[in-house]
Amino acid sequence: MGAFNYEGSLTVDPQGNVFIPHVGPIKVLGIKNAELNDYIEQAVRKVFKRNVGVYASLETSVPVKVFVTGFVRNPGLYGGLSSNSILYYLDRAGGIDPQRGSFIDITILRNNQVRAKVNLYDFLLNGKLSLIQMADGDVIFVAPKKSSFSVSGVVYNPFQFEFEGEFITGEEAMKLAKPKPEATHITITRKQGLEKYTEYYSINELDKIKIYNGDEVTVLSDRYPGTILVRIEGAHSGPHALVLPYGAKLKDVLPRIVPNVRSNLEAIQLFRKSVAQRQKEMILASLQQLQSYALTGRAETQEEATLRTKEAELIMRFVEVAKNVETKGQVVLGSLEEAKEMLLEDGDVIVIPEYKSFVMVHGEVRFPNAIIYTPGKDVDYYIKQAGGFTQRANKNVVIVLHQNGKFEEGEKAKIEPGDEIFVLPKIEAKRIEIVRGITQILYQIAVSARVLLLAW
Repeated sequence: MGAFNYEGSLTVDPQGNVFIPHVGPIKVLGIKNAELNDYIEQAVRKVFKRNVGVYASLETSVPVKVFVTGFVRNPGLYGGLSSNSILYYLDRAGGIDPQRGSFIDITILRNNQVRAKVNLYDFLLNGKLSLIQMADGDVIFVAPKKSSFSVSGVVYNPFQFEFEGEFITGEEAMKLAKPKPEATHITITRKQGLEKYTEYYSINELDKIKIYNGDEVTVLSDRYPGTILVRIEGAHSGPHALVLPYGAKLKDVLPRIVPNVRSNLEAIQLFRKSVAQRQKEMILASLQQLQSYALTGRAETQEEATLRTKEAELIMRFVEVAKNVETKGQVVLGSLEEAKEMLLEDGDVIVIPEYKSFVMVHGEVRFPNAIIYTPGKDVDYYIKQAGGFTQRANKNVVIVLHQNGKFEEGEKAKIEPGDEIFVLPKIEAKRIEIVRGITQILYQIAVSARVLLLAW
């Protein structure tokens, strides 16, 4: 066959073909621009065997107008390019109505004939989307929503899913929801008339499960952990981490602790994340109530209004500081004998405190300091050793915190080595609820975080 040169612009016809003279039609529908040159060259080489040189590139897409209708938010006629995907036109129409429209039954019509059916789950879950060349006047129709079920719990995809037919199997449903590795059981809640009932299955029984329209599926992790990890810190010479069976108690740990000369086993401490979280929640609830008091007070005069505004500003600053306090989550154990039956949780931290020869005095005293412990001396003695009360001290609110988590109030508390004495400040405010609220919060923070905040 003789030599042949050709240069020109070719239009992709409605069937997705371009026509090259002496070569014929070449289907380019779905071919990426980056692959177009090699694709056409391979097609030309089927006719011209040697010395073939081809340069091909997409010049422009054909402008088209496409109808988007059915259960989308804004049905209508939308302009775009023939190369735009179905997602582009659905987006122009405001997206599929999630309450009424189907994600698994989308039809593309051309001249009243079905050209393609699209299931968007292939794209949403697997990243697969068919490339369809759109033409002027094409119709994208989103069908009504099919049957559906919802999934929650220990899954990677906690959503509502559609399916066709009377039911979907448990295996098919879990392919959509993708359970996490710790999943062990499945509950299915069904409505029958006005009543609900629940079925319970092992995750190994997926082949027995049928899920119907409206079912609520919850994937659970009901298996108790086989072991827990507990850390041991402080004054001891043994291991710093223990792996224990689920249900272990403090008495199971004590024989494995290797004390040293400084270990004070009678004042053993236990810190727990869930307790710290609960302590934090209680402080935040008290702060929210204090904010409400500060912002809802009424004033009779302009002068009183000005004073209350300034007071509210100070309170809000105090609230912002108090929000950032980190609670310790110490569990009150009491004596070692009482604490032995304490159930342990995964992540617990057991601290063996050191024997201390001093008592710490904090808060509204002249010289907050560590005072040498003297047997038989009371709270008043240690406060005097720290310089006595300041003018701002609230002498009625003195807290003594013991190393084992217990606390006592007042000057009659029995002092032991390693104790901490907190003297709270006197709150100056016009309203009794403000005074009470701030005093309570300072008390909570002192006990749960072992720090004392200044009110203002």
